[in-house]
Amino acid sequence: MHGHTESKPTACLALADGTVFFGKGFGATGQTTAELCFNTAMTGYQEIMTDPSYAGQIVTFTFPHIGNTGTTAQDDETAEPVAEGMVVKWDPTEPSNWRATQDLTGWLAAKGRIGIGGIDSRRLTRAIRQQGAPHVALAHDPEGNFNIAALVQAARGFRGLVGLDLARDVTCAQSYRWDEMRWAWPAGYTRLTDPKFRVVALDYGAKRNILRCLASVGCDVTVLPATATAAEVLSHRPDGVFLSNGPGDPAATGEYAVPMIREILDQTDLPVFGICLGHQMLALALGARTIKMNHGHHGANHPVKDMETGKVEITSMNHGFTVDSQTLPEGVIETHVSLFDGSNCGIRMADRPVFSVQYHPEASPGPQDSFYLFERFAAAMAARAA
Repeated sequence: MHGHTESKPTACLALADGTVFFGKGFGATGQTTAELCFNTAMTGYQEIMTDPSYAGQIVTFTFPHIGNTGTTAQDDETAEPVAEGMVVKWDPTEPSNWRATQDLTGWLAAKGRIGIGGIDSRRLTRAIRQQGAPHVALAHDPEGNFNIAALVQAARGFRGLVGLDLARDVTCAQSYRWDEMRWAWPAGYTRLTDPKFRVVALDYGAKRNILRCLASVGCDVTVLPATATAAEVLSHRPDGVFLSNGPGDPAATGEYAVPMIREILDQTDLPVFGICLGHQMLALALGARTIKMNHGHHGANHPVKDMETGKVEITSMNHGFTVDSQTLPEGVIETHVSLFDGSNCGIRMADRPVFSVQYHPEASPGPQDSFYLFERFAAAMAARAA
């Protein structure tokens, strides 16, 4: 029958436990393996796909309308998509936004990333919550020819993110300066003309909007590769040190990042601010431990309580590992916790302007709930200079 050939699935998602989901492929063709997570954000699919913290992961979007704002190069968080692929409930919608320069399907195809639509994303999300983030293989073939056994085998062969230092893969090749500020109507992105502070940002997979937020509070930012030494950091004579977000297992990245951070803390009184993987690096440097979460936190609607003010912030999150708050040493204060599961979301040193958060204050959920953290960092640098 003619109708049957048209409804043949053109994409397939195979889980390591043998579960298989069939759907409609879009974007690039081919096959990829990764860890599968789900993200509950209603907006920002392009920022999510280009967030270096998603290295080694395929993202299931729980919100069904993906694609409705198209894509624009202005919204890329890094030059190329880093997430391995995307899973959505419905086929991507046509773009309806004045800023769009391309539709999502065309953008994914051009960037070599696979998408699968027509998936029961609720069922998939329940599976992820129940069994933890599974290892999967995702294939897109317009002819609909799939070797299911081989795909399941490929999913089983994925080595997982535990023990993986992925920051090395996504960090910058060489240092660079950053002075672009946050997007603002009507001018768009503008440049910082009167910097007040010199900041060195360690790039473990930094999102551009974090660098823009730093510029917006007066920081002339020099971005250094993840493996930079303390001597290299200090050679720029910074007023403060920033530790960026990034992917992979913090303990693996910590092998070279932790000694560097410890040296900075031992040799100087510089303010230090960390976000996400940077938060985990700081916690490790201060003597705490990190653990892999069952399914992580990924979304733009995560409530976090500031323990010191009692205020609740609506935050963006993206992490699969967390700082074990039970291991925080004397003199390190837990400042923020997740209201979903009580996990650690922020720390600070009791006696110094050294602090970090697990969530993404630059990602505009709330939408400005957490911007004060950048202002706090700037205030600490100003106080030190005074």
